[in-house]
Amino acid sequence: MTTISQTAGRSLRSSSSDGFFRKLANGAYALFDRLEQRSAVKTLNDLDDRALRDIGITRSQIEDAVYGQAKAELTRYL
Repeated sequence: MTTISQTAGRSLRSSSSDGFFRKLANGAYALFDRLEQRSAVKTLNDLDDRALRDIGITRSQIEDAVYGQAKAELTRYL
């Protein structure tokens, strides 16, 4: 018995709409990541200096810690 593939004769390349939806999804993920980072910065800014010291950062290092831009003095703890 011989079967014929449903994709016979069709191009195997992604359609332009696939690229659009992929870009749209990537943009949505980037937006959610950015919102999550902003929330983390706000939460850390709401902590007092003693709590920040307990987790190993100072107030001036909050954004670097959240956005992944570890400075030399932070990398020794990683």
